[in-house]
Parts: sequence; structure tokens; C-alpha cells
Amino acid sequence: MAVISNDRDFRNTIDQLDLAQQRTLAGRFVQSVISLTANDRLRRAAQLAADPQASPDEMTDAFKAARSIAVDTYTACGRDADWMAQAEHFVAAACVAALTPDDQIGQGTNPAWKAAMQARMAKNCEMIESGEGAVDNEAQRQYAIAAELSAG
Repeated sequence: MAVISNDRDFRNTIDQLDLAQQRTLAGRFVQSVISLTANDRLRRAAQLAADPQASPDEMTDAFKAARSIAVDTYTACGRDADWMAQAEHFVAAACVAALTPDDQIGQGTNPAWKAAMQARMAKNCEMIESGEGAVDNEAQRQYAIAAELSAG
């Protein structure tokens, strides 16, 4: 298993994956932060993002739901008091990254990278809300997940 200890190695590793593997990885990143929302539609979208057997129709429906939630929660990012509402926005954005249809993914865009960055933002919101700097290091967790997937 490759050892990933920084974002450069992380990005190089995930850029070597094919789109299906990137999606699987993105879904795992979403699962890592799904506890930051109680929204059932978003939880369902996250389950589908992590399921390589999900049908195209299920993925499209989940993408639309996650995108709708991301848009609806975007305004929470302007508030300075509700960090968990902001975390939910970033969880939704991570789902969107994992579920974006192939024909809507831009050249050079990596769904796993986008999902990873959104998941980190969600964890940062949780850290601010809790007032503690000891919240699990999401980047380190992502490095381990990517290393595991790339080895398998």
C-alpha cells in the first residue's frame, strides 16, 4: 500500500485512478462526513455515491437532490453563527462532486479531489462549532482511504 503523507502525493495518487475509482473514492469521502447532517435525502444521496452498483437513474436522482440541498444551504455560508448548517452545505457539495454525471464533469476535474476538499470544509465547520482543535484530521483520513483504494 502506498503511503500518502501530503496533498501533493494525495492528488497524484487519485489522479491515477479512472473515473469509476474516483467516484468510489469520492463516495467514501462523503461517507466520512455524513454524520454532520441529519437530512435524510442527503444521507440517501451519500449512500448512493458510495455504491458502485447504483443505477444511473438512482445516481441522477441523488445528484439532483444533493445539488438542490447544496443550493438551499448555500445561504447558510453567509451566517456567522450556524456552523453546522454550513457543514451540511459542504457535505451536500461533496455529494454533488461524487454524483456529478459524466457529461457534466469538466476536463481535468477529479470528483474525488472535489469531494475531498468539500468534506474537509465540512469538518472545519464542525471543528469551529465544537470550539476544539482536536476534531479528527480529515486529510489524514482521506490519505489512508486513498492509499487503501489505490493498493486494491
